[in-house]
Amino acid sequence: MSDLLHTLFGEGKDLSTFQMGCRAFVMFFITLALIRLAGMRAFGQKSAFDSIIVIMLGAILSRAVTGASAFVGTIVAGAVLALVHRLLAMISVYSDVIGFMVKGRKTILFRNGKLLKKNMLITSISNKDLLEEVRLELNESTLDNVKEIFMERSGKISVVKKDNINKLTK
Repeated sequence: MSDLLHTLFGEGKDLSTFQMGCRAFVMFFITLALIRLAGMRAFGQKSAFDSIIVIMLGAILSRAVTGASAFVGTIVAGAVLALVHRLLAMISVYSDVIGFMVKGRKTILFRNGKLLKKNMLITSISNKDLLEEVRLELNESTLDNVKEIFMERSGKISVVKKDNINKLTK
């Protein structure tokens, strides 16, 4: 059995193309399992917190495919990353402090008809960026009907429209 595993997966950096292919095949399913372990939010939210797991899993697990690191060791390292991500995501649901630490907070960019230039500078958002989001979200070209604009924790910009409801009186 040991000879079969060595033939299929090799060891160290001297791997044949076939052995790297076998490692990649197995690593695909291991990565899929680790992503499931980390939770679907890692691919759904696209926040910095979630991007970290995707980038680091790719970087670490690729080392097992190329033989740059021990096969089992890289799987263990990937599993630890996935578990830490999952744990922090779960804790942040219940703890605003942890949520703030790992996910950040939203930042107001526009309120009461005024651009908040300091916050725009901090988030590197220009007037043109805000107007683009207003056009995309509200299909309008000015800020006249906008109540608030936020940079969300995910890095996306959200636009809140003014309540322009005309109430009929009898």
